[in-house]
Amino acid sequence: MTDHSRTGTIRAGIIGAGFIGEVHANAVRAAGGVVTRVAASSPQRSAAAAARLGALAPAATGEELIDAEDVDVVHICTPNSLHVPLARRALAAGKSAVCEKPLATTLDDARSLAAAAGATVATVPFAYRFYPAVREARARVAAGDAGPLHLLHGAYLQDWQAGGAAAGWRGEESEGGAHRAFADIGVHWCDLVEFVSGHRITRLLARTTGGGTGSTVQFETGDGAAGSLVVSQTAVGRRNSLRFSLDGERAAYGFDQEHPESLVVGGLDGNLTVHRGSPAASKAAARYSLLPPGHPQGYQDCFNAFVTDTYAAVAGDAPEGLPTFADGLRAAALTDAVITSSESSTWVEVPS
Repeated sequence: MTDHSRTGTIRAGIIGAGFIGEVHANAVRAAGGVVTRVAASSPQRSAAAAARLGALAPAATGEELIDAEDVDVVHICTPNSLHVPLARRALAAGKSAVCEKPLATTLDDARSLAAAAGATVATVPFAYRFYPAVREARARVAAGDAGPLHLLHGAYLQDWQAGGAAAGWRGEESEGGAHRAFADIGVHWCDLVEFVSGHRITRLLARTTGGGTGSTVQFETGDGAAGSLVVSQTAVGRRNSLRFSLDGERAAYGFDQEHPESLVVGGLDGNLTVHRGSPAASKAAARYSLLPPGHPQGYQDCFNAFVTDTYAAVAGDAPEGLPTFADGLRAAALTDAVITSSESSTWVEVPS
């Protein structure tokens, strides 16, 4: 395992240089780290990507990057089928890992990776957790302001596959896995709602449509709430519309990722909109509010916060709410249940 203690600067290697690889590179620098190596799908592409992403040097392959002495944290941003072998190699080398979801394309592989992580810092970018409005909702639920939650509902809608648009490797089961939309974005919604509500989805009934580009899911939680989720990547006009409503006895909390600067609090005596940075915001939300009110924060800011907390964990801290390989395993279990239910048209228990 490499040692960054002399400078205090965490050295990151990024495997995969597409859109999300660039997001990771920006977040590494925002977190005070340095991108030392980048690996893409060929040595030539690695060299071009290293220059584009501001890395100190390219690596010919992902394996070479993992083995490099100047890499402390391995960021895995590849097609899904490569996550498992690369993450296993990084963990075996004693290096911290940040692996894009899905953690694995099968539940068994996700279990093995979560077990292999042990005490090593190994995280999954469920970055929507880091919106201040999300932390505000979580703090209010934890304080009991809403009373018991009885209904959890919402949607995650995109349109990038509408009109027959090519899905690339995500549309190939050998590279993307057995389920498309739910494993790609549905798990983000489930992670967010479980994180905010404190509930766990225990059983569900799912229907998959459009060759995996859409799903509808009814579910129940261990705390007695019911819920529903609609997922689609062919919802025309919906670029990245993740939204939820958590409804309790005395209050409800509504969040929309395309308008992330506020939380709508429904009450018996009227509704309240809590804006980021307002005096009504909680300390939990204020921790992630980095700009003055009126200066919007967005997705990259969330991702920066996620990587900052990951690197704080590498340095020995224990940031609250950091999503780990255990959360990646949870997402794989939910995906497995959705596939099983869709194939059998029956209610199924979510595997542990």
